[in-house]
Amino acid sequence: LSTLEAKKCPKECSCDGTQLTVACVDKNLTEIPPSVDEITLKLDLRNNNLQVLPRGAFTHTPYLTHLNLQRCNIIKVKEGAFRTLGRVVSLNLAHNKIDILYQESFDGLSSLKELHLDHNRIEEIQPGAFTQLGFLNMLTLSHNQLVYIPNMAFQGLHNINWLRLSHNSLNNLAPEAFAGLFTLNRLSLDHNELQFFPTQTMTRLREVTHLDMSHNPMIYLGEESVSMAKLTHIYLNHMSLQDLSDQALSGAPLLSHVDLSHNQLRYLEPLSGPKDLTSLNLTGNQIYCNCYMRPLKEWARAGGVELLGACAGPPHLSDEPLQAVAPLDLRCRNRAEAPKEEEEEKEEEKEDESPTNAPSKPTAKPKQKVKCPVNCECNIEAQHATCEDRGHTKVPRGFPAKTELLDLRSNHFHHLPASSFPGSSQVVSLHLEFCKIREIENGAFQGMKNLFYLYLSDNDLTFLDPRVFAGTPQLTYLHLEGNRLVQFPGSALSLLPSLFVLHMERNAISKLEPTGLLSSTTPRLRELYLSNNTITVIAKGALDSATLSTLHLDSNQLTEVPTQALSEAPSLEELNLSQNSVRRVGPKAFQPVHQSLKRLYMDHTGMEKMSSDALLGLGSGLRALTVRGNQLEELPDLSPLTGLDLIDLRDNPLLCDCPLLPLRRWMEKVSLEVIATCGRPPELRGQKVTDVHVFTSCPEIMSPPGEKVAVDPKPPKTKKSKPSKLSNSPGVKAWPERAKAKVAKPAKKQPQRKPVTPKKTKNKKTLS
Repeated sequence: LSTLEAKKCPKECSCDGTQLTVACVDKNLTEIPPSVDEITLKLDLRNNNLQVLPRGAFTHTPYLTHLNLQRCNIIKVKEGAFRTLGRVVSLNLAHNKIDILYQESFDGLSSLKELHLDHNRIEEIQPGAFTQLGFLNMLTLSHNQLVYIPNMAFQGLHNINWLRLSHNSLNNLAPEAFAGLFTLNRLSLDHNELQFFPTQTMTRLREVTHLDMSHNPMIYLGEESVSMAKLTHIYLNHMSLQDLSDQALSGAPLLSHVDLSHNQLRYLEPLSGPKDLTSLNLTGNQIYCNCYMRPLKEWARAGGVELLGACAGPPHLSDEPLQAVAPLDLRCRNRAEAPKEEEEEKEEEKEDESPTNAPSKPTAKPKQKVKCPVNCECNIEAQHATCEDRGHTKVPRGFPAKTELLDLRSNHFHHLPASSFPGSSQVVSLHLEFCKIREIENGAFQGMKNLFYLYLSDNDLTFLDPRVFAGTPQLTYLHLEGNRLVQFPGSALSLLPSLFVLHMERNAISKLEPTGLLSSTTPRLRELYLSNNTITVIAKGALDSATLSTLHLDSNQLTEVPTQALSEAPSLEELNLSQNSVRRVGPKAFQPVHQSLKRLYMDHTGMEKMSSDALLGLGSGLRALTVRGNQLEELPDLSPLTGLDLIDLRDNPLLCDCPLLPLRRWMEKVSLEVIATCGRPPELRGQKVTDVHVFTSCPEIMSPPGEKVAVDPKPPKTKKSKPSKLSNSPGVKAWPERAKAKVAKPAKKQPQRKPVTPKKTKNKKTLS
C-alpha cells in the first residue's frame, strides 16, 4: 500500500492508503487532480479554485463514496459532471457561487444520501434537477437567493427526510411546490419572506412532523391555516404575529410543541385541534394577564400544557411566569371595561389610578415613544406598520423611518396622489389590496427606492399612467390582479428594470400588442400571469422576451395556440392554455419553444383534434402534459416524450379502437400512472383504456393504407372469423379486408416472419 500511495498520490495532496482517502485542501487547484488513485473512497478538495465542473470530471475515481467541494469558487456544474459517481453517498457543494440548478446537474448520483448546497447564490431550480436522486435523505439549500418554489421542484426525491430552505428570500410557494415528497418528515423554512402561511402547499405534506417557520414576517394566522395530519412540532417564533385564531391549528391534531415566542401577541384563546399538546411557548410576547387570559390558563391546566413566558402587565403581575399565575388572579374590573383598558394603552392616554386597570409597564412606556399615525399600529423592532381595515380615506403619514412592511389593505383610498408615501424609503413590501383605488397619479410611489413587493390587487384601476411607478427601481414583484385594466400597461412598466414576476389575472385585457411589451420594458421578466382576462388575439412580437419562462394564458378567449407569438419567447418553460376555446391544435404548434418547454397545460379547451405532429420536437425535455376534460377521440404518438413526470388524459371520449393501439402500448411501457378512459363505443364508455380487451384483435403493427402489414405467424385459433366488437367503426371494418389482401400473395422470401395464407389453413384465421 505504501508503494501504491507514493506512486498514485498527487504531489499537491496527502493520501491515506489504509483509509483510501485523498485530501487536497487549500491548494489553489483549478482542476480535479487526474492522478488520484482509482480506488479512492473519500476525496476532499475544499478551498480551491475549480470554478467549473466539466463533464466527466470524476471518471477516474468511480469508487468514491464521499466528495467534498466546499469553497471552490464553483460557478457552474455542467451536464454529466458526476455521471460516473454511482457510489457517492455524501456530496458537499456548500459555499460556492452556483446560481442555477440545471436539469442534468446531478445525473449519475444514484446512491446519494446527503447533498449540501447551502451558501451559494441559487435563485432557480429547474424542473427535474433532482429526478436522479431517488435515495437522497437530506437536501440543504439554506443561505441562497430563492424567492419562489415552482410546482414539482423536488420531483424524484422519493426518500427525502429533511429539506432545509432556511435563510432565502422566499415569499411565495406554488401549490404543488413539494409534490411527491411522500417521505419528508422535517421541513425548515425559517428566515424567509413569507407573509402568509402557505396552507395549500403545506397540506400536501402528509408525513411532516417538524416544521420551522420562524423569522418570517407573518402578522396573522387564520382558521385552519395549519392543516398537517402528522405534525408534532411547529416553530412560529420571531415573527410578527399580532393575532392567532383559536382554529389556526385545528388541522394538526398531533401537535405536542408549539413555539410562539417573540411575537406581538397580547393574549391568546385556547387552541382547538391539538389533543396531545404538552408545551406552548409564549416567551417574549407582551401578554397582558387579565380576564381574557383566564380561558387559556384553565385550558392549559386541564390539558397538562406547560405555558412558557411571563406576564407583561398589569403591574401587580408583571414578570410573573404564566405557569405560576392562578386563573383567579386573571381578572378585569368588569367585562365592559376590559377592552377600554387596551384601547387606552394603544392611544397612550393617562394611566388610571386603579392598580388593576393600569397599563403594563413593559408596554406602555415604549409605545409612548413610537412614531405612528392615528388609528395604525407600528412595531419598531419588527419594522412593520399596519392600518388594515381602519376606514382610512387618505394614505396616513408619519410612519417610523425604518418601516419595511407597510400594510394598508382594505381601506377606501379611491385616489393616490403624487408622493403618497413620503419618508418611506425603507419600505420593502407595500400592501394596498381591496382599497377601491380608481386612479394613481404619476409619481405616487416616488422615493420608495427599496420597494420590492407591491400589492395593488382587487382595486378598480382601468388605466395606468406611464410614470406611475417612477422612483421604484427595485420593484420585483407586482400584483395587479383583480382590477379592470383593458390594456397591457407596457409603458407604465418601462420604469421597472428589475421586474421579475407580474400578476395581471382577472382584468379585462382583450388583446396583446407588440408595442411597448416585455423586451424593451421589462428586460428581466420571468413570470407573466394573464389568466381570466378576455384575450382573443396575441400579435406576433407581443411576447418578445429572452427571459420569459412562465406564461399563464388560461381562462381567456383564444381559439388557437399562439404559435407565432411564441417564436419570440425562446426561454419559455411553462405554458398554460387551459380553459380557452382551442378546438384544434395544428402541426408543429409548439415548435418555437420545443427546446425550452417543460410544462404544457391544455385542460378543458373543448379540443376535438390534435394533429399527429402537434407536439413535434418537444421530446425528452417536456416534463408535464395535461389535456384533461377535452373532446379528443385520438391522440398523437406520445412515445417521443421520454422525460414526462406528469401526464393527465382524463375525461376525454377516446375511441377505443385499433388506431388507439399505439397509445395503449405506450401506456404499458412507461412507469408513469396514465389515466385514460374510453368514450366510444357506448359499451366501453367509462372504462380505462388499459382494462379493455378490444385491442387484442388489432393487427400486430398498425400501418397506414398502402403499406404491408406484418402478421404474426401464429395467429389465434378460432372456429370462425369474427368481426371486432367495434365493427360499427369505419376504421375497424377496413382492417380485415386490407390485411387479407396483403397476405393473399405472400413474398417468396421472408426468412424472419412468414405470413400464413388463409387458403393453406384448416381453419380461417382472424386478422381483425
